[in-house]
Amino acid sequence: MSSNLKILFSLSLIHFTGDFYSAFINPLFPVFVAKLGLTLTQVGIIAGTMRLLAFIIQPTVGYWADRYQSRAFIFIGLALTIVFIPISGIAPNFWLLLLCVALGSTGSAMFHPSVTGMVPLYAGTKASFSMSIFNTGGTLAFGLGPLFITWYVAFFGLAAMPFTMIGGLLVLVFLLTVIPKPQSEGMRRFGFLGTLKESLGSTWKVIALIWLVMFLRAVTGQSFLTFMPVLFVQKGFSVVSAGTIYALFLVSGTLSGLLSGIISDRIGFKPVFLFTFFFMAPALWLLMQLSGNWIYIGAALAGSFVLAPLPLGVTMAQTLAPKGRSMVASLMMGFAYGLGGIVAPLVGKLADAYTIRPVLTAIACIPLLAIPVIALFPRIRSNG
Repeated sequence: MSSNLKILFSLSLIHFTGDFYSAFINPLFPVFVAKLGLTLTQVGIIAGTMRLLAFIIQPTVGYWADRYQSRAFIFIGLALTIVFIPISGIAPNFWLLLLCVALGSTGSAMFHPSVTGMVPLYAGTKASFSMSIFNTGGTLAFGLGPLFITWYVAFFGLAAMPFTMIGGLLVLVFLLTVIPKPQSEGMRRFGFLGTLKESLGSTWKVIALIWLVMFLRAVTGQSFLTFMPVLFVQKGFSVVSAGTIYALFLVSGTLSGLLSGIISDRIGFKPVFLFTFFFMAPALWLLMQLSGNWIYIGAALAGSFVLAPLPLGVTMAQTLAPKGRSMVASLMMGFAYGLGGIVAPLVGKLADAYTIRPVLTAIACIPLLAIPVIALFPRIRSNG
């Protein structure tokens, strides 16, 4: 294996490991509801806090990571996620559960900007495909994590969750021997706003449009990922079955993300964006209409459209603003994703008032709002 491939694999492994543990919380919401008597509003608060801390603070972390090129941001962050997410299983009340999730999510925010910014340095001429591979590490983790943790908790109980950190700590030791020091993007002399201005340059209007599209995608995806497990348990599925549905949603998105990366390297970003957002709304609406075993197929179909554009937003922004790789990555994967997740408490409040299904059915229409914005995108392909 060449050194570049080894580093790309290791960066993807960081992404996988951190997101694997982060993926434990959502599918366990029905169990936490049963154990701690949580309301759907409280579920929304936990989900919103998780997204806020894991994603919305990433631009600030990306700025500091560029000023101080240290592996500490990567490995301290990964350690926080590996340790505190499993500890949430023994939280005796809502507030301590919220604290564990907050610490684990802060760790996630620490490692994402640095490792995402490193990907283009080792990608060669396949920037979109390499970012899709990197993104696959996270998306696959969010697919496999729920399968693992729902099975694990079903057999051993929430109290045994802290033991799951052992595997992650072993991976952390391996990564310490492989991951190089992040490289500065040459903006250490600027303040935060100066770094943002220098990163985006004259492309800021297009970057803003991409961000808006990624925000609308995040509102839709995060709402479904937060409340789908609770909805399907209410409909009579077991926690393990609901975790499987959740995993299918994400794993199908892993495959579609890879495919979208390959296609966009050939034909450009804009056509792929238009195609996925056009079919996203009907696929999500269909999922809400299905019952029985058809839900598994519907979840896979819906997830493939919801998650396919995820790596494209990052790669397109990095192509337009190559001087600010970490900053624009944190804006697309962090700030957009985080703000999209902040609406979870509002969605939970609406679900408490009107039940989950009609609320999610209405949210399924949001991707249609992005299509006129995508029409304004320039027709470009990734560098290479």
